[in-house]
Amino acid sequence: MTVCLAFFEEVEIPDDHHFLSLLNLGDHIPDFSFTCLNMKSSKSWNLFFFIVTTTISLPLLSLCSSLPSVSGSPQQSEAIEETLLNRLNANKPSPFQQESAARGVLHRLLPTHVSSFHFKIITKDDCGGNSCFQISNYRSSSGDSPEIIIKGTTAVDITSGLHWYLKYWCGAHVSWDKTGGAQLGSVPKPGSLPPVKDGGVMIQRPVPWNYYQNVVTSSYSYVWWDWVRWEKEIDWMALQGVNLPLAFTGQEAIWQKVFAEFNITKQDVNNFFGGPAFLAWARMGNLHGWGGPLTENWLNKQLMLQKHILSRMIELGMTPVLPSFSGNVPAELKAIFPKANISRLGDWNTVNGDPRWCCTYLLDPSDPLFIEIGEAFIKEQIKEYGDVTDIYSCDTFNENTPPTSDPTYISSLGSAVYKAMSKADNDAVWLMQGWLFYSDSSFWKPPQMKALLHSVPYGKMIVLDLFADVKPIWKSSSEFYDTPYIWHVTDSALLSIF
Repeated sequence: MTVCLAFFEEVEIPDDHHFLSLLNLGDHIPDFSFTCLNMKSSKSWNLFFFIVTTTISLPLLSLCSSLPSVSGSPQQSEAIEETLLNRLNANKPSPFQQESAARGVLHRLLPTHVSSFHFKIITKDDCGGNSCFQISNYRSSSGDSPEIIIKGTTAVDITSGLHWYLKYWCGAHVSWDKTGGAQLGSVPKPGSLPPVKDGGVMIQRPVPWNYYQNVVTSSYSYVWWDWVRWEKEIDWMALQGVNLPLAFTGQEAIWQKVFAEFNITKQDVNNFFGGPAFLAWARMGNLHGWGGPLTENWLNKQLMLQKHILSRMIELGMTPVLPSFSGNVPAELKAIFPKANISRLGDWNTVNGDPRWCCTYLLDPSDPLFIEIGEAFIKEQIKEYGDVTDIYSCDTFNENTPPTSDPTYISSLGSAVYKAMSKADNDAVWLMQGWLFYSDSSFWKPPQMKALLHSVPYGKMIVLDLFADVKPIWKSSSEFYDTPYIWHVTDSALLSIF
């Protein structure tokens, strides 16, 4: 199979080649014209996740992934994907709620044209079996009727269609503020919108999900945002077709409640949580306490903000990715549970190796306490937010070396991480960064990689190949040893699914 990425609208493909046109690429990479990725063709493969976008100081863009068949047939692989999608789609809001959410995006983007568009949720059957958006002219002699109808399988698909229409029929541009912002001066006045071609337009989503963000983005940018800024970003996500975003805000408030169940005091968590600009690395166990403490008022405000974020994501038909337990614990847990298997990790670029900030504590996955804490955290999230997702992010050894290279230990770690998720959510799927396989490649040899990647049931782990444009781990690891993965490219650009 050959997948080619281009910024022109359509590409004619001969024979059995498959090309994907990425319509917004040229706007953000002026000197980018054409890039092609060759992947061998196999009937046992099917596409699982394809287009992924994330933004940090140096944004990461994930372009494609394949889902090879491992222990089962291609039909079994497809069944796993279909089961997960059906489960997530069952929790989507009603068509009316999603249509209303899409109208909200339009109102905030182009309030003068709210009456010019009509939005409608349709089924995948209306789209040939895949998610899509459809754009057609509104046929009515009434002067006050809408001009353009946009239909989609979710609110995100509808807003993607809106962006597509504004861009390709009206010459408008929608981006982040620092890459141009919303340039809508070319959009004609209400009543004068250009009609689309006869028969309308239908654009199918090439794969189910478009993932967005990176776990460290929160400390680069997001942690300083209020709801007004978050609302703007979520609107941007919706217009770009993002439907699988990370949702990490407010987790410290959840952790404080969970740790209290295990007799960890407020002072203990003050020494454990990093400050706002360093939360990402504190969450991953790279450091503790640096830049803190966090005030109770701040924790509560972040929790309320997270609830607003999740509510809007869900209204738009997105599936948020929530955090889970990686084994990183406060030092005081060792004193409270003296028989627990808790070890201290090595230094991670912290101030002079000062133990006040460095060398965090890891609860061994073989210890029953690991499962208890991990399950309690997922349950507390469900209690606070409701049943909003089945996909959870976890990175136990991101830029931290495990205490032993024994594959049996590493396998038990992975199994425990997933067991903690699945005990609280039977349908849990583990989303894991593959950065550790690059940053600590001297440790993560094939036996260690296989032990971790094969420690969970097939189809229940997805790996993010974060540096694939420079150091593609999928190439050197037989595609993560047949584990579903997402292919990333590091760039300062923005890609849209449509």
